[in-house]
Amino acid sequence: ISICRDLPNIEVITFSVNGISDLEPLHQCQNLSELYLRKNNIRSLDELFYLKTLPRLRVLWLAENPCCGPDPHRYRMTVLRNLPSLQKLDNQAVTEEELSQALVDGVEITAPPARSGVENGWSESTASSAAGSTTEPESELGSCSLEETNKTQEELDMKPVPRDKYSSFSSQETDCSCKNRSNVLNAILLLMKELDAEGLEIIQHTVARRLQAFQKKELQEE
Repeated sequence: ISICRDLPNIEVITFSVNGISDLEPLHQCQNLSELYLRKNNIRSLDELFYLKTLPRLRVLWLAENPCCGPDPHRYRMTVLRNLPSLQKLDNQAVTEEELSQALVDGVEITAPPARSGVENGWSESTASSAAGSTTEPESELGSCSLEETNKTQEELDMKPVPRDKYSSFSSQETDCSCKNRSNVLNAILLLMKELDAEGLEIIQHTVARRLQAFQKKELQEE
């Protein structure tokens, strides 16, 4: 989710089922209008503090997170009190009556959440699981083969990575399908450093289309 700090113009984000617990990177996405965060690890509604500065946010899907708690009414009222511009929350339209009631039943969030063992949206246990037996992030990148990396490049309409440049990722290539999501993300972020403005614009447009496709698929499944 930290990649969002570099995408201030993104309009739709789909991060459902991703183990996310920290929404701080989203506060710079001033054009964000739709945000899908269902089934993550967001433990506190104080995370809404980072969304209060997003003027165009109209759709939020936050259901099935620990922050929803045992009281659905209090949860919904708190979200709407802090994000009164929402038109739809958890796939349910927001009414004027709810917005008025939220001023009474909702809790105003005035400060960001306190952090405890969480960094960049990953808890310590999640980060340990993603890293496996290694403690060096460079070895994470090494688990992606050159063929898999170039396949990603082709999907983004970018030039393949030369073998001599790819060799700097790791001293030994491994035959891995790169199923670990964090591995793929780290590899893409590293490659993005080599791009100019035109290349970054291509990625931005491609990501927007992919997110819209995932969003449509998710709504159809629901």
